[in-house]
Amino acid sequence: MNQSFDIAVVGATGTVGEILVQILEERDFPVANLHLLASSESAGSSVPFRGKNVRVREVDEFDFSKAKLVFFAAGPAVTLSFAAKARAAGCSVIDLSGALPADQAPQIVPESNGHLLAGLAQPFQISSPSPSATALAVVLAPLRQLLDLQRVTVTACLAVSAQGREAVSELARQTTSLLNMHPLETRFFDRQMAFNLLAQVGKPDEQGHVPLEKRLVTELREVLGMPGLKVSVTCIQAPVFFGDSYSVSLQLAAPVDLQAVNAALEAGEGIEWVEADDYPTAVGDAVGQDVVYVGRVRHGVDDSSELNLWLASDNVRKGAALNAVQLAELLIKDPL
Repeated sequence: MNQSFDIAVVGATGTVGEILVQILEERDFPVANLHLLASSESAGSSVPFRGKNVRVREVDEFDFSKAKLVFFAAGPAVTLSFAAKARAAGCSVIDLSGALPADQAPQIVPESNGHLLAGLAQPFQISSPSPSATALAVVLAPLRQLLDLQRVTVTACLAVSAQGREAVSELARQTTSLLNMHPLETRFFDRQMAFNLLAQVGKPDEQGHVPLEKRLVTELREVLGMPGLKVSVTCIQAPVFFGDSYSVSLQLAAPVDLQAVNAALEAGEGIEWVEADDYPTAVGDAVGQDVVYVGRVRHGVDDSSELNLWLASDNVRKGAALNAVQLAELLIKDPL
């Protein structure tokens, strides 16, 4: 492709935004002009891209008619403030915040439901799901035709980077304090995070569910195209900087052939299948990689209609930034 495009990244100085810019360079995305945008607090800094330092500007002052495609890699409030303005200027939108309703911006994972892009009108407006929904959708996509799936139960052990740089800094500070026998002071988290597990990620509602759990249920059903699928989720905050891990249990309508499951996973797009005598970890395998690792594939202890798996994925790279760039690569196959 000889055509190149003017691209904007909102939230360019954030954890996901910086990786997104790196991936645009790594995958040689056809960028003509790159506009890096952020809040007034981050404006004036710079991010490296193709051997140059690109200056970050305030999103409030940007004319979106200067870009053909914008990635929103900041929080929901930022997307809600500027997405409509971008589309009115003729700019296609890829949102990573989960702020936009599904009927306005469908959730898409290329390995699972990328075909939906063909029916969308320009300028495009689509959503890249949460890292958890992306990882699960990648793994479940090749199994949909093989399994009569009744229920998905997920325990998601999430890295602190899901909550941004402040959470990463807090884990580092707590770890250093404890290793040096200093008194522990909590700032970002409400209790000790280092060397600990927290039973929830965020503030629960009246039913005890946190926003990330409810978002995962909604997005997974949408991406898999299974609105009636029963999904049970528990999100745990793990003392890990980057890389999420998932214990997944699938309840099926009939006994499953493990050999067929393993073959489907091994051939699945975006998946690294790990043989039965080994298992993947977030830190040792997934971080920095472009695939979701799957291991410990097994029946239930006394139920051959139950399938259990262990997943590891880089939440910032594979779960967020890479998925968004892959969506953009599909969009530019037709003129933006």
